[in-house]
Amino acid sequence: MGKKAGGLYINPKKFGSLTKPCMKEMTSFLNCLSLNKVNDEKCVRQKELLSACMDAQSSNNRKPWGSINYHLQRLNRGRK
Repeated sequence: MGKKAGGLYINPKKFGSLTKPCMKEMTSFLNCLSLNKVNDEKCVRQKELLSACMDAQSSNNRKPWGSINYHLQRLNRGRK
């Protein structure tokens, strides 16, 4: 995927690492699983915390905006 001369473009990979809301809970759950040899009965608390975090991050709370490059191209078309 190349850039057009004079076109607006933002690399979405640079912004992909900004928000990882449940990473701490997922890490603690996976660590618990690895310590207990994949026995999730011993990791009930971590599993509940991860489920609660994921439920709080449901897609109903966010508006679908589409990609930032789409909106930059759309705005750029209006300027011509």
